[in-house]
Amino acid sequence: MIDRQAHPVRTALVTLLRERGTLTSTEAARELGGSSGLYSFHLRQLARYGVVEEVPAEGRAKPWRLVGEAPPLQSALHRGLEDESYRHWLAVRDRAPARWRRDQAFSEVVYLTPDELAELGNAVRALIAGYSGRPAHNRGPVAAVARFFPLVELAD
Repeated sequence: MIDRQAHPVRTALVTLLRERGTLTSTEAARELGGSSGLYSFHLRQLARYGVVEEVPAEGRAKPWRLVGEAPPLQSALHRGLEDESYRHWLAVRDRAPARWRRDQAFSEVVYLTPDELAELGNAVRALIAGYSGRPAHNRGPVAAVARFFPLVELAD
């Protein structure tokens, strides 16, 4: 399921839906650029895989919302979307506009207590939240992915 729906446009839609709650394809086009037809297609694809659903509304507007999934499935979906989006980025970055050819990917092993691990995750979430919900003017969507997990070795 994840590989078939993993796509940068769909990642952007899921992120925007997470921020706003509901979204029409016209609103997505205004926020992310592109045509409402493009976003309508991808919203229908996400609905096909049970990620989003239409919200009952009057008139022609078709708002969508995320489906209330169990956390493990939602987490697996997000990881799949993140991984596919990063592979896509690596494949196209040399053709991206010059101002967008650099990323800020890095990794580091640090030694933390479980409480410090939680504190670090909360600090990064708070930092990223300061950038959410801003107008798209002169900005482009950027995937902000952070994975903090213990490197635990278990005895067999």
